[in-house]
Amino acid sequence: MFASSQIRLTFNQDRPDVHEDDSFDLVVKEARPELQVPPMYKVVMFNDDYTPMDFVVEVLEKIFNLNRELATKVMLTVHTEGRAVCGMFTRDIAETKAMQANQYARECQHPLLCEIEKDG
Repeated sequence: MFASSQIRLTFNQDRPDVHEDDSFDLVVKEARPELQVPPMYKVVMFNDDYTPMDFVVEVLEKIFNLNRELATKVMLTVHTEGRAVCGMFTRDIAETKAMQANQYARECQHPLLCEIEKDG
């Protein structure tokens, strides 16, 4: 049916004024993706009048992987200043850790609260 139609794949055949030596060579260089450091988020723990200090230290050790000494310092900061940063993470990790801390506190019937804030 379409035997007379042909598809031309070369550019120079369509332009008779271009010589073989003047072929248009296109050099393609792969661009490296520009990587950016992801924004960091603070997980902030807030003080309340009901959660025992030992429980706060336990949460800081289990969920935020702090050693006993650092967990105690953070707990005392929460107690004296009303809030403290438990750690800095990418958004997904910060949200997960805050959710885990809040969920564990609810399961243990404590009103402990953690939220995330963008750093900066």
